[in-house]
Amino acid sequence: MPKFTTIARRSRVLAKPNKVSLACVAGLGAASVGLTLIPGGGQASADAAPNMAPVAYSEQQIKDVKAGVTDQLAGATVKADAAVAKKKAADEAAKKADEAAKKKAAAEAAKKAAAKPAPKTYPNNLDGWIRESLDVMKKHGIPGSYDGIKRNILRESSGNPKAINNWDINAINGIPSKGLLQVIPPTFKAYHVPGTSWDIYNPVANITAACNYAADRYGSMDNVNSAY
Repeated sequence: MPKFTTIARRSRVLAKPNKVSLACVAGLGAASVGLTLIPGGGQASADAAPNMAPVAYSEQQIKDVKAGVTDQLAGATVKADAAVAKKKAADEAAKKADEAAKKKAAAEAAKKAAAKPAPKTYPNNLDGWIRESLDVMKKHGIPGSYDGIKRNILRESSGNPKAINNWDINAINGIPSKGLLQVIPPTFKAYHVPGTSWDIYNPVANITAACNYAADRYGSMDNVNSAY
């Protein structure tokens, strides 16, 4: 009986390590089975992974994100405002340049107008008519003098621009002499000087056409001392 008691104690003493060994073996076996079930030699696929819990962000992280977005929006606004300001400045500069150019053109036009002599005026009388006719004749190279023109006017019409001869041969032929220097219509039309009126009774037109005719036929009105 004592022998059996000793054996029993030894058996109970050895039982604890055996239990630990069996537990380890069981655990390793389970792990081995688990690894065998994972495809690709132990790499689990994303689909096989268990659902992940939502990530919790701290309040400071959220504030930082908001601050970053706000800074980006502020930067974009600053760039947009700068572009608008640049365009406005360019438009204003172009407007000022245009106004300056207009002012310069107006100043130059005024300067030219001031430098240009005012149109010459003549009194509306025999003296003025002769002087204006002489200026027109000078432009067209028609000879004649003040005295020669006045002398013939006084003989032909006494200085009456509406004078008409209704009794000479021209009148009998239906083309009476008219005006200051008693010019018949065909002669007035043939020797009319550009820039003067087509009215045969116009004093300047009548004198200038008559002097043009006299220059062609006699060399100058100064050479005419009678009816011509």
